[in-house]
This record gives sequence, C-alpha cells and structure tokens, in this order.
Amino acid sequence: MKLVVLAGTQGSGKTSVLLHVIKVLVRDGNKPAVVKVDCLWTDDDQRFDRLNIPVRVGLARDMCPDHFTIYNTEEMLKWAEAEGADVLLNETAGLCLRCAPYPDKCLAICVIDVTTGPNTPLKVGPLLTTADIVVMTKGDIVSQAEREVFRERVLDVNPDCMVVEANGLTGKGASEIAELIEAGMNVCDNIVLRHTPPLAICSLCTGETRIARKHHMGVLRQMDGFTEYRGE
Repeated sequence: MKLVVLAGTQGSGKTSVLLHVIKVLVRDGNKPAVVKVDCLWTDDDQRFDRLNIPVRVGLARDMCPDHFTIYNTEEMLKWAEAEGADVLLNETAGLCLRCAPYPDKCLAICVIDVTTGPNTPLKVGPLLTTADIVVMTKGDIVSQAEREVFRERVLDVNPDCMVVEANGLTGKGASEIAELIEAGMNVCDNIVLRHTPPLAICSLCTGETRIARKHHMGVLRQMDGFTEYRGE
C-alpha cells in the first residue's frame, strides 16, 4: 500500500484538489481510501462519499490535528488495508505553520495558497520544508509574475521539492499529482517522522488557564528565544 499525507494551511484547497486527484487514481485502476483529519467538525466525508471510495473521519478536538494524525497512522493503515485499498490518502488539517506530519515512508504533499502573499513560504516550517511535492493553488487569480515569485520562495526553503500548480475548481494539476502518487514508494514497517513535531508539553496543553509564568511548567520558550524545561 502507498501512503500519501496531504497537509497545508486552512482554506488552501486541499480537499478540492484531492477530489480531482482521486478521480484520476480511480480512472487509472487504483483503489484509494481517504482518512480526513480535522479539528472540531467536517462534512468533507460526504464529498468523498460521492466518489464511491472508503472514507473515514477523525476529529482531533482539543488536540493538535497533526499530533492526532501521527498517533493514529497505524490504525489508519490497518483500516485501509481491511477496505482493500492500495493507496491511503490522509488529509490532515495543518493548522500550525510549525506542524510536521509526514512519515519518512510516504509521499508528502503540502498545499499552499498563492494569494496569501509572496513571503508566505518563508513563514511555513516543516509542513512545507519537508514536503516532496508543494502544490500551489489559486494561481489563476494572481499575475504570472506573482506566481513566479511565490514559486521561487517555495524553492528557497525547499529546493528539493517538486512544485505543481493546481486548481481545485478545474482539476488542473490533478493528473500530474496522481502520476507522482502512482510512482511513489510502498509503506513499510518501522516508519518514523521526517521532522520533530512542535513542542506540545506544557501546563497550558493540560488545561492550566492562569496566565502568569509562575503557574506554568513543561517546555517553555521566552520572548528572547530562551527555551527551558520546568518540572519534575
């Protein structure tokens, strides 16, 4: 089975692009399954259902959606295998620009919106910098010059990635992405993350609501960048 993790910023068009990619995969004789991870609510499973493929939803709720995805990757793979799939497409919310959801034995796809500004790629961490494919969306509503500047910014932070321009409305770029998925590696045992996830061990994460620094423990970073661990 092939594992594809598709992440990206909110509103970048991840689901719309993925729907077109699935149509191409099915047309080519593949058997994809989708796990959509979101935070509080989603009805995207209804959109995937129309394609007559196995779909499952995971809601991270008060947990980071990418941490949630990482913890549940093994279960997702077992589910997809039981459904007879040969490609597991995992779309994760990607709310934090510091998220790092990609295992090493997968095809990592980052979807990013060109209209967010030419310097946006410089503000995105491992979500973008460790991706195999960076999909630029909404390029039809900016100029050619703006698209080229955006592309160069992407390559500045991730020179080894393949950049694909896609359109979630027309399906542009879907065939190219599907070909890259079909040519990708199969997942195997003992997969590990490509990059460490964001720090998420502090008293705020466990429910502390008081603001003063004296009330907090765990991994803490101050305004000057100094990082410390306070606790047992």
